[in-house]
Amino acid sequence: MTNYNLKPNHRHFLDISSISADDAREIIEKAKMLKKEAADQNHSKGSVHPDAPLQDQALAMIFEKPSTRTRVSFEMAMHQLGGKSVVLQNYDMQLGRGESVSDTARVLSGFVDAIMLRANSHEALLEMAETSTVPMINALTDFSHPCQIMADVLTFEEHRGSITGKKIAWSGDGNNVAVSWIHAAVLFDCELAVACPKEYAPLEQVVGWAKNNGGKVSITESPEDAVVGADCVITDTFISMGDEDAEKRLTDLAPYQVNSALMKNANEDAIFMHCLPAHRDEEVTADVIDGPQSVIWDEAENRLHIQKAILMWCFGK
Repeated sequence: MTNYNLKPNHRHFLDISSISADDAREIIEKAKMLKKEAADQNHSKGSVHPDAPLQDQALAMIFEKPSTRTRVSFEMAMHQLGGKSVVLQNYDMQLGRGESVSDTARVLSGFVDAIMLRANSHEALLEMAETSTVPMINALTDFSHPCQIMADVLTFEEHRGSITGKKIAWSGDGNNVAVSWIHAAVLFDCELAVACPKEYAPLEQVVGWAKNNGGKVSITESPEDAVVGADCVITDTFISMGDEDAEKRLTDLAPYQVNSALMKNANEDAIFMHCLPAHRDEEVTADVIDGPQSVIWDEAENRLHIQKAILMWCFGK
């Protein structure tokens, strides 16, 4: 959707829409291989891959927002691949005291081999990527969350085979996670039905990009319609970090809760996913998220394996 300025000697991972379908598939298959290798060799979580493919590589991890899965998965991914990571919070850096994003990118590019950013603003990510002379990874912005959706695709294929031609249903806020699912629907050639109130719909430019690129993406206000024939049902928290209209959001989005009645409209063997953290009995009922159709724990673990694959792709390994 956006023409990113890539430096000739490295690759950024800024959005699913900024890479090719072949590259997206390469990352998924690499993650499958790395996960299988770890299982076959019965590696402990603290073990380093025998080949240490990222030995002597260093990753700076910048967090403007709190994180559990993103921080631990990237930190452990670098460790398991033989590399090093440096965690930087806003209050640790001059960036939090007014230093420009571009200056920060220039400085960090002289210290480390790649930069991961979990940012409040997508514009800050793009500005940093424009200036950085090392690979940049989008670990979440207000616009998109590509690493999460790559882990979701990996999870889907583990449980239901190739995602190509399958139907994914989203119910709830058309937020940054939904945007990355729209990108993924195009690159992985699956159908995506997004159910949300008009006020919470994904950006028209994102939906337009998908349709212009042959994506099978539909937007509806009816969650019941969206999940018909779905192979996977997904939602996310109705209240995100920084939202100041919590009560209004809970009221507006209540009809989009994923519960057992909604799941019955999907295919009988449909799986349920949620990027976490979850608020049981808000966006999803406990019987669904803790039930037999839920694959959320595999989904969470797969963040580790997909981060390793993304890192190796960025380094050309």
